[in-house]
Amino acid sequence: MCRSIKTLRPPALPEEATEEDIRAAALQFVRKVSGFRAPAAHNQEVFDRAVDEIAEATARLLDGLEVRGAPVRTP
Repeated sequence: MCRSIKTLRPPALPEEATEEDIRAAALQFVRKVSGFRAPAAHNQEVFDRAVDEIAEATARLLDGLEVRGAPVRTP
């Protein structure tokens, strides 16, 4: 997998992942899967939509994970 995507859950990340962290990981994933660092103009919309959807799915995943031994998060 893409080595520049970092683990976004404790204890790998000392604090909760930020929206920026999540979006950066989603962008790297889409770049890796698509094979494009920057899409052509005719692919920009679908590329951006994929990044948004993956970022949303990642945020849901992180919110739902129970990491045993990690401090309990308070909203």
